[in-house]
Amino acid sequence: MQTFFVQIKCALGRTYEVASALAEAEIASEIYSIAGDYDILAKFYVESGVDIGHFVGHKVQVIPGIVDTRTMITFKAF
Repeated sequence: MQTFFVQIKCALGRTYEVASALAEAEIASEIYSIAGDYDILAKFYVESGVDIGHFVGHKVQVIPGIVDTRTMITFKAF
């Protein structure tokens, strides 16, 4: 299992809409609103061998209202 986080920048006024769409898609294990350059932080788990770039490009970035994403791949949980 691979764990990674995606910071999501939303179009103005669309953060709750994007968060709801993520939740309805049931692809993120956790979704948080955050302050700073991005609006949402989402945690994802995928099976080993799944192409994370492909997953983000075809499952996350296609959600209407997303302007930009930043993916952080994790190595080890402590």
